[in-house]
Amino acid sequence: TRPLPYIFSARALLQLLDATARLRPTRSLRPLTYYTLFGLLAATGMRVGEVIALGRRDIDWADGVLVVTNSKFGKSREVPLDPTTVEALDRYVGIRDRWVRQPTSPAFFVSRRGTPVIYDNFLVTFRALVAAAGVGADSAVVPRVHDLRHSFAVRTLIRWYRAGEDVGALLPRLSTYLGHLAPGYTYWYLSAVPELLDLAAARLDTAGGRRG
Repeated sequence: TRPLPYIFSARALLQLLDATARLRPTRSLRPLTYYTLFGLLAATGMRVGEVIALGRRDIDWADGVLVVTNSKFGKSREVPLDPTTVEALDRYVGIRDRWVRQPTSPAFFVSRRGTPVIYDNFLVTFRALVAAAGVGADSAVVPRVHDLRHSFAVRTLIRWYRAGEDVGALLPRLSTYLGHLAPGYTYWYLSAVPELLDLAAARLDTAGGRRG
């Protein structure tokens, strides 16, 4: 049994990102670090631990590929990035290196002291920003940081259905991209969101009509 996910709309995601500008100290690296962290989570569906563990050498800038090493289940994978995501990461690097000239860690995302972002602090900050931005205020489901991953998967599946793609054939690719052990773990996203179930049912009805 899994808790129902909160699916971030484009508006809710922008509210969360905009709220990072109010993080204190406002004139420091911290607001941009969290802005870029949340943006990367939303754009790739990566796990929080994977993003926090990224090293400075884990991005292939020429090919726009991010390398996740020794992730959950001891697996590693390559995550292709959209050019706009690469641009956002490059912008962060430029500002980060001006603020933190002598980092104490090889981590990609760092605090204003040059130390790695701490997982527990990240979760506390996420919850505070969600509350401050009013994200999910009208929902019975409380947004969790892992729901950014759910939202990426759901948006991808919805986009494929609406485009008439063969979702069954494409699902293993999404499963690999997300770092799931098998497509069965990814199928759960279908049952978690009514809109996806409706799209899947409509596809089945259409296919049944053609066979009939």
